[in-house]
Amino acid sequence: MNYFDLFNLEPAFDIDTALLAERYRELQRAVHPDKFANDTEQQKMLSVQRTAQINDGYQTLKNPLRRAEHMLSLRGIELSHETTTLKDGAFLMQQMEWREALEDIQHSQQPQDLIDELYDSFSEFESSLSVQLATLLASNDQTDALLAADQIRKLKFMAKLQDELSRIEDSLLD
Repeated sequence: MNYFDLFNLEPAFDIDTALLAERYRELQRAVHPDKFANDTEQQKMLSVQRTAQINDGYQTLKNPLRRAEHMLSLRGIELSHETTTLKDGAFLMQQMEWREALEDIQHSQQPQDLIDELYDSFSEFESSLSVQLATLLASNDQTDALLAADQIRKLKFMAKLQDELSRIEDSLLD
């Protein structure tokens, strides 16, 4: 299923999320199961299935990483449930530095300063990756699509780091 077609949007990494939400509400109103309460069981079932598709499409397109993965899946590149590892040495080194910094927080005299520095570092890196990803996804070149897949893998790693940093910060507040 092409969710961009479903929501009548141009396939792009950067989309108008307000327009997406508006089209989501329109589609939900059109296929809501309550509208088919007096129809056949088959019509009711189709309505429920269509509602589920619309919900899944909306959740996919409103999330930038899921949207990017969907764009690649439309090109035949599936990232879900894969085991491909990154071969970017510089990124691997940066990962190790971030991991060490996360460990250092617990032993720091000024943990909030380290937390703030990491949030800033993560945000800056993610912004850079997102800009590169948007450019790669705008291309129709298969090599660029494969490079975009690597950018998505990096962004997924960054999301995990963000979560870990948030948990560390929360544990310090307890």
